[in-house]
Amino acid sequence: PRFVSIAAVQGYAIGGGFQLALGCDLRVVADDAQFSMKEPALGIVPDVGGTQPLVECVGYSRALDICVTTRFVGAEEAYAIGLANRLVPRDELESATQALVDEILAINEGAVRETTALLQGAARVDAETQRLRERQHQVRRFHDLRG
Repeated sequence: PRFVSIAAVQGYAIGGGFQLALGCDLRVVADDAQFSMKEPALGIVPDVGGTQPLVECVGYSRALDICVTTRFVGAEEAYAIGLANRLVPRDELESATQALVDEILAINEGAVRETTALLQGAARVDAETQRLRERQHQVRRFHDLRG
């Protein structure tokens, strides 16, 4: 990955908007945010790539509940169950998102890139494979830092 993507969410994120937020690495959510996966209420399924990150964020049972009931998930619940990384008052959404960007930019770019890559695949491999991946990424970091 070349960058970390951040969704700043306020108001309603329904269907594709919800999936767009799920497509980002991190989500900063205003206290008025409402998420809903409404596609099943229309007789269709979520189809913009949001089902996998939803399950990764909240687990299968919660993802199923959110999708098949098509209920709204408020900002506080979203934060509590892992859909949101940060929950802020609506009037602080822009500054909180910028603060997160600044925090990330303050870290070595290569370390952020390699860590992001490690974390993105971690849930899909066994522990030994992940340890091997960690060593490979670390060797690259040492080579980059050494120059």
